[in-house]
Amino acid sequence: MRLHAALCVSLTALSALPLHAAEPLLPQAQAYESSDAWRQPIAPFALADRSWYIGTAGLSAVLVKTDAGAVLIDGGLPQAADMLLAHMRTLGVAPSDLKLILHSHAHIDHAGPIAAIKRATGARVVTNAESAVLLERGGFDDLHFGDGMVFPPAHADRIVMDGEVVELGGVAFTAHFTPGHTPGSLSWTWTDAKAGKPLRIAYVDSLSAPGYKLVGNPRQPRIVDDYRRAFAEVRTLPCDLLLTPHPDASGWKLGESITPTTLTCRAYADRAERAFDKTLKEQQAAIKGTR
Repeated sequence: MRLHAALCVSLTALSALPLHAAEPLLPQAQAYESSDAWRQPIAPFALADRSWYIGTAGLSAVLVKTDAGAVLIDGGLPQAADMLLAHMRTLGVAPSDLKLILHSHAHIDHAGPIAAIKRATGARVVTNAESAVLLERGGFDDLHFGDGMVFPPAHADRIVMDGEVVELGGVAFTAHFTPGHTPGSLSWTWTDAKAGKPLRIAYVDSLSAPGYKLVGNPRQPRIVDDYRRAFAEVRTLPCDLLLTPHPDASGWKLGESITPTTLTCRAYADRAERAFDKTLKEQQAAIKGTR
């Protein structure tokens, strides 16, 4: 199966990020190509009083410090584990201080280091039932990519329902089911503060459909309905600050300088739905043309 470039990772050219010492290479893993930005470490920077960006220039990871420990949302590629732990220490968070690991969806470029981080910290992994299955399989038998995007398997410690709240140290994280990119795609919202004012943060999962079969997909027959549900849900989120697993998808420009997004959740959903509709119409037209 041909893998879309936006969801590929090079396991042979990750010199910018060291492989976690305790993480075995998967013999089934293939070599893919990826953007250099996915592997480019940047210095952690504050999003709000408690929330910090600790990912790379091209893949998000967010650390939230609470009165009872820290929470990590997403991690990037498997090789990012050591970098994430080092960034946590820089921010005064020891491995044992990390209590929860949340995530967006179970693809190698976001859930890749979850197993290593969990092992190093003892943190509990929180997800939904759909993503838990793929996490346990380490990405094998993905609906769209088959066995082409495997990563170290991770066990889920808590299964949440749509709208369920996960609380730690006075910070409440609300789970929002936004299926489509994967059946288990999750978005998370919480309230922090900045400059003395409340700041509602939305970490919204990917809404793209890279190379996906949208018409007559036997593995996900209601894929179009799933995406419609996700677009509608994202438009309603409390969203003073938008974050996404791929920061450039929501307008962030990260590198030596930081340019934050001005995109709203509604605008993000609207733009994604327009792209989705274009792809859907193209696939529908192609099918009609073959009849």
